[in-house]
Amino acid sequence: MADASQSTTHDGSAGLGTLLRAALPSIPVVGSLPGVRKASADGFGGLSYDRPPVTVDGEHVRAYAEVCGFPHKDTVPLTYPHMLAFGLHMAIMTDPAFPAPAIGTVHLENSVTRYRQISIGDTLQVSASVSPSRPHAKGKVFDFTTAITDADGTPVWESTSSYLRRGKGDSDAPAGLEIPTTPSNGVVWKLPADLGRQYAAVSGDHNPIHLYPVTAKALGFPRQIAHGMWSLARCVAALENRLPEAVTVDCAFKKPILLPGKVAFGSERYDDGYLFSLTDPRSSAPHLVGRATAH
Repeated sequence: MADASQSTTHDGSAGLGTLLRAALPSIPVVGSLPGVRKASADGFGGLSYDRPPVTVDGEHVRAYAEVCGFPHKDTVPLTYPHMLAFGLHMAIMTDPAFPAPAIGTVHLENSVTRYRQISIGDTLQVSASVSPSRPHAKGKVFDFTTAITDADGTPVWESTSSYLRRGKGDSDAPAGLEIPTTPSNGVVWKLPADLGRQYAAVSGDHNPIHLYPVTAKALGFPRQIAHGMWSLARCVAALENRLPEAVTVDCAFKKPILLPGKVAFGSERYDDGYLFSLTDPRSSAPHLVGRATAH
């Protein structure tokens, strides 16, 4: 049985070796080999990983801001700390004790809370953990929780990333985030074919579905698709100067964004925050729906 109470230290990297480990469990025959074979979901109690203290690198922050549409500042974009935890998420997903292959696991929802601004040069503690799965109408969902604290141990940022593993579902399971679609404000973004490769270069997320038509087609997509966390970051960048320092952003990923392509952005005031969406400019079908509220 996996024990979430015991944390494994990892260097936080997510290189090509990680991608290979992510792919192996999905390959026939290879996926059943010792050291590759995934453990049964029965009795899975969760996993926890952390990394040594990390200092926020200004060059990396600027590269991320450039790809996602944020202005360059001495503080990091609201969604940037996910970069510091992505390697831990992949370490968990590629751990044989985690009962689902990383390839084919779908990013369903994300919630981010910033307690205070994080500055370039800050030294942070980063940890990530996953709970046992919970039921979903289309399979099972694994919730990955990231916690980031400053050098004194004070929480500065946290998130929950929910991933769906398709399979036998539960029709009585909770529906998940229910956020209305916001009509477009007339803003349309043209996304280039290499956007997935640009984002992969700064995030370390080299999932083949984001890179090239041939690699995406091998996994069931007509061509490459944008990263969900890029689409969330791009929306937050459009709202950034209107959001408070302490804020929570929730979103649900609805429909993949094919690259190259166009998306329409919409936002509107909602209580003490904003609703926002990315939609298809022709059909208005939602790619992403979200809300930002003061924390």
